[in-house]
Amino acid sequence: MNRFSLGLPALFALLSCAAAPTPPPSETAGIGGAGSSPVVMQQVGALTPRLTRKEQVKRILPHNVRLSILEDGKARRTASGVVIGSEQTPEGLVSYVITNAHAVEMDDLKDPRLVAIVDDRANSTEYKAHVVATGVVPDMDLALLKVPGLSQRPARLAADAELELGDDVVVAASPFGRALSLSGGMVSQVEWDKESKTPRMVKTDAAIGYGASGGGIFSLESGKLLAIVEGYRTAKVGFAVAEQNFSFDVPMPGETFAAPSSKVRLFLQQKGFGRLLAEGAPGSGTGTGGSQTASR
Repeated sequence: MNRFSLGLPALFALLSCAAAPTPPPSETAGIGGAGSSPVVMQQVGALTPRLTRKEQVKRILPHNVRLSILEDGKARRTASGVVIGSEQTPEGLVSYVITNAHAVEMDDLKDPRLVAIVDDRANSTEYKAHVVATGVVPDMDLALLKVPGLSQRPARLAADAELELGDDVVVAASPFGRALSLSGGMVSQVEWDKESKTPRMVKTDAAIGYGASGGGIFSLESGKLLAIVEGYRTAKVGFAVAEQNFSFDVPMPGETFAAPSSKVRLFLQQKGFGRLLAEGAPGSGTGTGGSQTASR
């Protein structure tokens, strides 16, 4: 009887301890025992989820415009471009668009007018553009356009270390003068300069068409601009129908070549527009017939 009565308080004590809530980790005593500073238990938060393809594309699209050279109200040439920077001037907001030098050649036209076009679903807005810097083709096939009033968000230039073989990319361009279109692929080749240790040429297997010159090649992982499309290699295919010969050029997969972001940075610095880099840069087979040509 006495043994039972002596054990009853101990039983109640055990039950009370079991029912007491466990204190949060930050309130627990430290390993050093009584009197030592408590160890703060940090909970590792969930990693930021990677953007889906659709979400990344929505971020990439506002960087791009299509270009058109008009004469007598008709489009004589079309190309693509990427907004690379913007600044406030006494005249208002001005944006700068990077494209190819060969795409904005107008010496053979009498009264040309260059415009940058932004497509928003069923609406299109034209902005008058001016060429402010050009490189020498083919070594530096880049040109910079000044577009007053354009308020598109500038693209971010990828660092050299971010360019890797096999990277998933999306190409934003306006082939055949149509509204902006996308094609997907990967970085199929990177040619490095042995002296400067920087990329000097990039290839992708993403399909493009005529008028895509100056289009942007973007990383699907980071959304940054990896390169600017310069052209693509084709195979001439020939055939005969009813004693008549026909031929056409077929783009070769993996032979779309582009100027990497390192060349874009160098171009802007050489032409006196290095100030734009503060916002845009984070760091420094053949068919029948058999002939191959570079098409732009």
